[in-house]
Amino acid sequence: MLTIHQIPVLTDNYIYLLHETITNETAVVDPAISEPVLNRLKKLGLSLNYILNTHHHHDHVGGNLALQAATGCKIVGSEQDKKRIPAIDIALKEGDLFQLGSEKMAVIETDGHTLGHIAFWFQQSKALFCGDTLFAMGCGRLFEGSAMQMWTSLNKLMALPEETQIYCAHEYTENNGRFALTIEPTNADLKFRMQQVKEYRQQGLATVPFLLVEELATNPFLRAKSCSEFAQIRQLKDNFT
Repeated sequence: MLTIHQIPVLTDNYIYLLHETITNETAVVDPAISEPVLNRLKKLGLSLNYILNTHHHHDHVGGNLALQAATGCKIVGSEQDKKRIPAIDIALKEGDLFQLGSEKMAVIETDGHTLGHIAFWFQQSKALFCGDTLFAMGCGRLFEGSAMQMWTSLNKLMALPEETQIYCAHEYTENNGRFALTIEPTNADLKFRMQQVKEYRQQGLATVPFLLVEELATNPFLRAKSCSEFAQIRQLKDNFT
């Protein structure tokens, strides 16, 4: 039983606090900063056991050292990227399994946004924590990896069950949806989803998490028919304002 607490920080980041209720073990995903996490732990009466880092960018690991100093938690990250993950204790690679209490987590390597990016898949809870690889109606910029690497990574995520709840690290949905409509202006599912997104954002509500089945119907990066088409869409998005 995984209870997931969403913590909005900075301009548009999301940190996730994962509490496994049977054993009381707790992990935090991509802590950009430490204070909101420590405050939420105190409010909930929880102890922090692990930090799970998807990649090395500062807005995902900035809270590592302070959280470890305050709680003694272990830091989990990519074997490929271990030299850039602050204070990493446990290095994992594709296919490795990690136990958070009674919950089993599988590691999926998702190169593209960075080299060494990973995602965390909790099959029992049908929850995916994908960092900056996949966003609602979007995907991460290619800062280090190639279009082929990102296309391969997205195809791994598309193979997960359609009812998977996706917890990405940023609230980029409205802008992504505006771009998606330039690619598929007649997509009825996309137009309907964007109406919902606008209503949510006007009320100050998060649009994350979201379902994989929604992405398959509305995300232009997942709906591309080839890596070449994906690369063209990614280039268009890079220049979209």
